[in-house]
Amino acid sequence: MTAILLLSVLLTVLYVSLMLLYRKGWQQQPEFSVPALYIPSTRISVIVPARNEQDNIGACLDSILAQTYPSYLFEVIVVDDHSEDSTAPIVAEYADRGVRCIRLSDYLPMGKAVNAYKKMALATGIAQSNGALVVTTDADCTVPNAWLMHIAAIFEQRDAMMVVAPVIYKSRRKVLEIFQLIDFMSMQGITGAAHALKLGNMSNGANLAFRRSAFEQVRGYEGILDLASGDDFLLMMKMNDVAPDKIAYLKSVNAAVTTLPQPTWWALLQQRIRWASKSGKYKDHRLTAILVLVYFFNLLVAILAVGSLFHPAFVFICYSAFAIKTAVEFWFLRPVTRFFHTDWVLIWFPLLQPLHVIYIVLAGFLGFVGKYQWKGRTVK
Repeated sequence: MTAILLLSVLLTVLYVSLMLLYRKGWQQQPEFSVPALYIPSTRISVIVPARNEQDNIGACLDSILAQTYPSYLFEVIVVDDHSEDSTAPIVAEYADRGVRCIRLSDYLPMGKAVNAYKKMALATGIAQSNGALVVTTDADCTVPNAWLMHIAAIFEQRDAMMVVAPVIYKSRRKVLEIFQLIDFMSMQGITGAAHALKLGNMSNGANLAFRRSAFEQVRGYEGILDLASGDDFLLMMKMNDVAPDKIAYLKSVNAAVTTLPQPTWWALLQQRIRWASKSGKYKDHRLTAILVLVYFFNLLVAILAVGSLFHPAFVFICYSAFAIKTAVEFWFLRPVTRFFHTDWVLIWFPLLQPLHVIYIVLAGFLGFVGKYQWKGRTVK
């Protein structure tokens, strides 16, 4: 019992210190505004990989085409990844507005097994584009009209190799959607904080930009095509190896992409397993140590909760660790929700904490040992 108590105290202290550090990092990350007299000059290629997105691709393209960025300075390329619905025909309707639709099947070598379809789709779109700056987003996303203006401005101002920008979930205030919104805002806050603290970079392919020459310099996705996930993070790691000071974080709600939450708990678990599946590929030991700490702290809370059903001595330790976890995460999230104008979700935060513990433990474990379903495909 003494050993369990000491382990609980150690992990709790480390976890609290991490959350407080992340709050400090988020607040240190400066908000970015486009200079008043800014005149853009960067040619941009927006690449949108799409698979079975007939319900979302229209709204996505409408939002991209509504940019305040000069239309002659950007192109939009949708790469259809073997869609089995009307995605391609819908994209074709935008041809008169300059949107190009490329079928991935026309560019894949015959008879060659493919695991990383999204990376192949992105690489194909990039190869067919001509912008100096490549911007990626997903087909189920919508973007604000000043999106490209902010990306180009920070790219030019900081001479960046890569620009990492925020993503937020759309929520209709259903429990499942609120849970995802809270969890994702936490990840977005950690992303901004980690960049400010130089504590291991993070990124999301739904809102990512990188210099074409840098992509070519690191040989694109070469060497990381064995893993289906990680088109964003693993590419960022390759660029970080070349120029770690050239990765910029764009903290601005005017550049935040909105994406759709998963429709079911099962779909959410599959998505998180997909994200966790690239954890073993991290070369950044700081980030690996942080992920291990977060996972084992949540695992500890789960074990203590089960143990308290059989041994009264576990009850106090479990409640203490759980209460501290809830309080410190709430403290970390307050400035993040304020930034995203979603303070209302904090009412739900304590109530959803038990679910969060279970989901962290389950998704983390299955991400290492299991398979997952994504876009109609089964992936190891």
